[in-house]
Amino acid sequence: MSVVLAAEHLTKTFVSQGRENYTAVDDVSFSVESGEKLGIIGESGSGKTTVVNMITRLLDVSSGTIRLDGEDITLKKGKELKEVYKKMQMVFQTPTESFDPRRKLGDGIAESLINYGMKKKEAMVKAGQLLELCGLEKEYAARYPHEVSGGQCQRAAIARAIAIDPRLLILDEATSALDVTIQKEILELLDKLKTERNMTYLFICHDIALVQQFCDRVLVMHQGKIVEEGTPDEVIRNPKTEYTRRLIESVL
Repeated sequence: MSVVLAAEHLTKTFVSQGRENYTAVDDVSFSVESGEKLGIIGESGSGKTTVVNMITRLLDVSSGTIRLDGEDITLKKGKELKEVYKKMQMVFQTPTESFDPRRKLGDGIAESLINYGMKKKEAMVKAGQLLELCGLEKEYAARYPHEVSGGQCQRAAIARAIAIDPRLLILDEATSALDVTIQKEILELLDKLKTERNMTYLFICHDIALVQQFCDRVLVMHQGKIVEEGTPDEVIRNPKTEYTRRLIESVL
């Protein structure tokens, strides 16, 4: 298998005047192979969100390297990021964050297609097809984000994220705001898309039970470091740190 994402010795230190420097991520290395579902779990403040923000170039890296499909994207900025985001997209915790509340869902999905050269009429047709692929009728393209449920909006957000056929989809607590039944449906949708479109997922979560249900492999983060990794079953059956045991006991 080819490596889609490789993070090598990632470190992020926040420097503030008059205060001690704070290292949120400390020498983190991992890779995600094509077709893999990799989970990163940890409590709030563990560093997992900072890792994602560096990968997506929302935060500069203090040191280390990020490679996407073999290309070094560590220092990419501005217009250079357009090609990066063609290969990498995100789905957020709050579905409505993916959409402008003043625009219809179809317009939001079509926007990314138009940005990469598709004509508007063709993009709107494609938006309807993507909604159907994600389990919604194409008529949902004419609805505003506030007119649909959280689960429906998250399906539309996934449709938007996969519109330009990214190599990597980053799911940042993408099911956390949904009830258990809807969570299961969204994970089933993601599994279906993985099979049909050879998707690769980086799944950020605080719930090891969800990770066990969905992911092939998991990294456990604590105080900015990876403290454990393995298959979810391995980590749950034989946790090596007290921190991981607490994460398991909190949900299982």
